[in-house]
Amino acid sequence: MDDESFRLSLYLPAQGASETEATIIEWRVAEGDRFEKGDVLAQAESAKSVFDFQAPCADRVIKLLHLEAEAVTFFEAVIEIETSDPSMRNWIPPAAAAGAEPVRRPKALPAVGSANGRIAGAVLLGVGGYLPQRVVTNAELVRQFPEISEDYVYQVTGIRERRWAADGEKPSDMAFAAALEAIRNSGIAPKDIDAVILSTTTPDVAMPSTACILQDRLSLRNVPAFDLNAACSGWLYAVSVARGMVLTGMAHNVLTVGVEMQSHLLDRSDRNAWFIFGDGAGAAIISAGKTGHRIRQVVLGADTRGLHMARRSEPGYIVPANFNHCDPWIRLDGQPLFRFATESFAEIIHQAIQKSGWTPDQTRWVIPHQANARILKATAKRCNIPPQRFYLNIERVGNTSSASIPLALLEMEKQLKPDDRLILCSVGAGMTIAAVSVEW
Repeated sequence: MDDESFRLSLYLPAQGASETEATIIEWRVAEGDRFEKGDVLAQAESAKSVFDFQAPCADRVIKLLHLEAEAVTFFEAVIEIETSDPSMRNWIPPAAAAGAEPVRRPKALPAVGSANGRIAGAVLLGVGGYLPQRVVTNAELVRQFPEISEDYVYQVTGIRERRWAADGEKPSDMAFAAALEAIRNSGIAPKDIDAVILSTTTPDVAMPSTACILQDRLSLRNVPAFDLNAACSGWLYAVSVARGMVLTGMAHNVLTVGVEMQSHLLDRSDRNAWFIFGDGAGAAIISAGKTGHRIRQVVLGADTRGLHMARRSEPGYIVPANFNHCDPWIRLDGQPLFRFATESFAEIIHQAIQKSGWTPDQTRWVIPHQANARILKATAKRCNIPPQRFYLNIERVGNTSSASIPLALLEMEKQLKPDDRLILCSVGAGMTIAAVSVEW
């Protein structure tokens, strides 16, 4: 940047006093591009119109601060530029107040690969997540059970609090928020996504799929989008399908999402399930290429001996007003489920380590589905892996089913180092079993 150049953030032009936000439909420039005054930088849509966002000066794009399909208020900067136009030094944003939000920069994707430079057939790029704002503590939930203390709940489950969705919030809302963060952290644009795979046991509606609803919100056209249900193992199943699409050349970038809204599906009188579940969404991009975190192996299975240990009879995320004809709640068979899950976790971890050509000592982290802290500690003993190498965040978020692994991965990402060897693993209703090994 020369001595006369300076950086400046630009805002979308306000479209009317009654409108507060718009959606970026398409960026017409990329980072590093040069533009002239009056060039169209982006096309956007407000509640009442589609409009062009034109450059107020000439020069160069530094950063795109928001993604396509992302809603932006007229008080948020959308692009950072470099210009030498002296008239822009005192430029007043069209609708930005003096206290507008600071520039939000996308996180840079670390250039991580294997030490010998081998091409990874399928890699995991950026991870994203979403947790609702409402925090529900054990103290709030034990009011239904005067004979139980909040500390007892923690001792049995490992959970102190969980997040529950707000009234009116839908699974697709949470999935959209997690997907946007994953896309941003991957350094790609929504239009680069070739497929959407969404894992959930709590879809918005029976049909269309929640993946198609998410696809629409991302403004994606003519790409495959579908839901799958493997319960708590669902996101790892989605990753395995995405990996297969990448390796066979069907897709280059696949958005995988796990989203669950289970707070509406808990029987207040059922001690087995009432304290366990939270709401949330996690997402990641699975891609072809050299840059990213290499997916080494995938192990999938299902064991019908546990078919009835975790179950729910009715679909959806809301219990119908009249349910006399069925049991609409999530049901768990406590002790049998504990034993079965512990054995299954240990077996799938062993298989994944062996198939990857590793030893337990070489496995830096196990990132399990956050089912129950006691189950996971018992699993660590069976695997001969120190429990401190099992990453747990269940204490703060509860059991978020298929969203739990990407949420945990996002939370611990700053701790991970190049070439760390990870085992992502899950056991879910069915009983579905899954593990994915990753070289970070």
